[in-house]
Amino acid sequence: MTDTAHADARSDEPGQHDRNTAEPKAMLLIGMLVASAFVMILNETILSVALRDLSTELHVATTTAQWLTSGFLLTMAVIIPITGFLLERYTPRQVFLTSLTLFSTGTLVSALAPVFAVLLAGRVIQACGTAVMIPLLMTSVMRLVPEERRGSTMGTIGIVIAVAPALGPTIGGAILSGLGWRWMFWLVLPLSVAALLIGAKWLQLHSETRRVPLDVLSVILSALGFGGLLYGLSSIGESGGGAHLVPPWLPIVVGAAALVVFVRRQLSLQRADRALLDLRPFTIRDFVVSLTLTGLLFMCLLGVASILLPLYLQTVIGASTFESGLAVLPGGLVLGLLGRPVGALYDRVGPRPLVIPGTIAMAGGLWLYTTLGPDSSMVTVVVYHVIMMTGLGLMMTPLMTQALGSLTEHLHSHGSAILATLQQVAGAFGTAVFVTVAAVGSAAGAPGPDSDGLRVAFMVAGVIGLAAVVTSLFLSKEKAHADGGAPVH
Repeated sequence: MTDTAHADARSDEPGQHDRNTAEPKAMLLIGMLVASAFVMILNETILSVALRDLSTELHVATTTAQWLTSGFLLTMAVIIPITGFLLERYTPRQVFLTSLTLFSTGTLVSALAPVFAVLLAGRVIQACGTAVMIPLLMTSVMRLVPEERRGSTMGTIGIVIAVAPALGPTIGGAILSGLGWRWMFWLVLPLSVAALLIGAKWLQLHSETRRVPLDVLSVILSALGFGGLLYGLSSIGESGGGAHLVPPWLPIVVGAAALVVFVRRQLSLQRADRALLDLRPFTIRDFVVSLTLTGLLFMCLLGVASILLPLYLQTVIGASTFESGLAVLPGGLVLGLLGRPVGALYDRVGPRPLVIPGTIAMAGGLWLYTTLGPDSSMVTVVVYHVIMMTGLGLMMTPLMTQALGSLTEHLHSHGSAILATLQQVAGAFGTAVFVTVAAVGSAAGAPGPDSDGLRVAFMVAGVIGLAAVVTSLFLSKEKAHADGGAPVH
């Protein structure tokens, strides 16, 4: 992306009627962005089932091969905080084309990779393109869709965020069973190139761009802060608190210190409207409450549904990987299917009638997990999981819509970057906490988390669920409006 942003903004600017773009055109643009984001987010987890094959073929340890997934997520955590600046400095068209170009390039590099280092480089390039797509999608919805219909449209984004990572291992396993691991990239490449070509022709979305200078020190602090925090938390989560070459507390401490300096610098820069990540959304009550609940939601979604529950199924009741995948599939489908109808209900009734019952269902499902033991049936697990995921489905779309709807248009890009960053960090934090608690609570000498340790971890998750119920009571009764909502006192 170059300094031709203003010229491109003029070419993308058909006039005042853009905000009221004809609905078919707006839906076409959003559909294209959603499809692109789905393919890209799918790649976060698609390789997780191929790590053993990759370690054998590329002659690396399985722990090293794990970096194909961890490196992808770590890169996203570093890049996402910068997207607020990118979406303000460049037009949506420029950001989209750059994102798809990077992703397609990374996919090609990965497909052709002769050695592990090249494959890892390809994954990092893919992640650089993926990182900006969800914030771009959220911001575009806020610009294209009238306020009274934003909920149902944001529900589609919820499907992408929640369902695509869940389907990744399933699709990856299906490809791996009949083809080699390289086909995970060869099959994705034409889809990403097609999206790039379609976007180059059709994506014309007006945006007011500003020549905001890039503060290099803020970029470095952001990378150290969010990267260090996520790396440390992920290290704990991957090994359950075992021995590490680098103690996980070290990158966490460095990351936390860097974030303190990063926040102070952003507060200083935003006085001149030059912040890399504008923190003024944190002065809006609706945004802060919705953001807090979103963090608790993703701790439970990624830490419990994606980690603890499969651990229980495989280590306590002896289910196979395939059976574990089938057990969590109904809940994942419920979460995805609730996206648009819940969004439509939000447009009619606002957040509280959906989010409060949602937090109660989430907390109820988490406490039901504490009753599971070695003799529990698979049907019981599926029912409890569906209850929890129903709660998450009632929460996700209203919270995202309420958070961004409370901000002025100038802050949409920064708000979406904050939301996307939080999802990464909260997921890593939830995984680290729950896996560590499960390991500590298990019997001494146990090869992995046992039934008692997992029950303790589920109880901790249940407490987090109760905290979400209490926090939901602070949500506004009305839908958030673009006047910025109520300030934090």
